[in-house]
Amino acid sequence: MRIITIILILLFLPLYLNAGDTPSPEGAKAYFIDLKDGDTVKSPLLIRFGLTEQMGIAPALADWPDTGHFHLLINTKSPNPNKPISNKHLHLHKGQTEATVELKQGQNTLQIVMGDYSHIPHDPPVMSERITVTVE
Repeated sequence: MRIITIILILLFLPLYLNAGDTPSPEGAKAYFIDLKDGDTVKSPLLIRFGLTEQMGIAPALADWPDTGHFHLLINTKSPNPNKPISNKHLHLHKGQTEATVELKQGQNTLQIVMGDYSHIPHDPPVMSERITVTVE
């Protein structure tokens, strides 16, 4: 068991030592497609994610320059820019550009955050504005 722990530490330690070191291309922005602040929606909701042309989409663990994958934050604050984005959030780790989500009735805040190959926000972070939608 001890050897497995040591191996895991050696495998994942570089991810934490390089936290937040993946640069983002200048001008890159993430945004919601067909969804804006103040919208009234029904749940489940199909959310489509957009990304400006300065940056590409890649699955998690693909350490390619100027790429990342989407994370959706629901009813929470922005993540720590130097730590992996929590599993409490929706990770589109396969490079997906849309997701259907169940939202609670009433107001919900949504934000898109791009993560690098190791789920850590880029430097500077590429994220959408936080928007609020009302679910009927």
